Amino acid sequence: MTQVLRHRDILQDSAQIHLTRATLTTARPRKLHDHDFFELFWVQNGKVRHHLPDKVETLTEGDIVFLCPGQIHGLQGRGEHALVVSLCVHPTTIKSLAKRHPGLSGHLFWSDDGPVQSHRDIRQLAALNHAAVLLERSTCDTLAAEAFLLPLCADLTADNYPTGTPPWLATACTAAKDPAIFREGSAGLVALTGKAHPHVSRTMRKHLGETPSDYINRIRMTHAARALTTDADPVSQIAADCGIPNMSHFHKLFRAAHGVTPLQYRQKYQRHIVQPS
Repeated sequence: MTQVLRHRDILQDSAQIHLTRATLTTARPRKLHDHDFFELFWVQNGKVRHHLPDKVETLTEGDIVFLCPGQIHGLQGRGEHALVVSLCVHPTTIKSLAKRHPGLSGHLFWSDDGPVQSHRDIRQLAALNHAAVLLERSTCDTLAAEAFLLPLCADLTADNYPTGTPPWLATACTAAKDPAIFREGSAGLVALTGKAHPHVSRTMRKHLGETPSDYINRIRMTHAARALTTDADPVSQIAADCGIPNMSHFHKLFRAAHGVTPLQYRQKYQRHIVQPS
């Protein structure tokens, strides 16, 4: 029989959220558990086996999982020092956020395809842990719960990847917005996934409707357009900063993206910013 955890046994008084840190043993859970609250947990250290009714997934440091009531699961450490941080969130808070922020629909707690998994890199994990410390020091009321959840949810849904996009692909696409990555072209994006280029290309076409090169070039042209109106660097320098030293190719990509040449774009929009018409 599945054990059911209830928020009334965890959330005291007016609390809307509760944080727990747990070191997991390597023993397989005797049975999976359900809960009547929304649960969020992330792997703080080590590796974790996430047991679901139909499969077992291995999670590593920085992996974060969102679960809704009725999504049965269990956790098991892999090796020593497997540490997770887990949050119990009252259903009222989650329903209120969904009502006030329609953009959350279809994502994270509000996805029809759960549990939803994402990932935080070292920098993002540090920020998440800082927010967790602030939460622990708070009264854990509605304001504290939203102060923790909203920045995280806004960050994770900023790119608004279609439902069903594999976490590894969403994570790589987000990271590829760093100039250090997109300067390397599609190869930089593919390297982030740790998977073969043909597999990444097929997966991107299926879920995002574009190839790795299409995606990277779109980011490059967005970066170039911003630089043309905010910097005084020569167009050739901006092209090089995008990872495209071939000026003919850069002009072709830029015109396809924005409908004008880089110089025309600069003359039009930089003038409007400095001296609005």
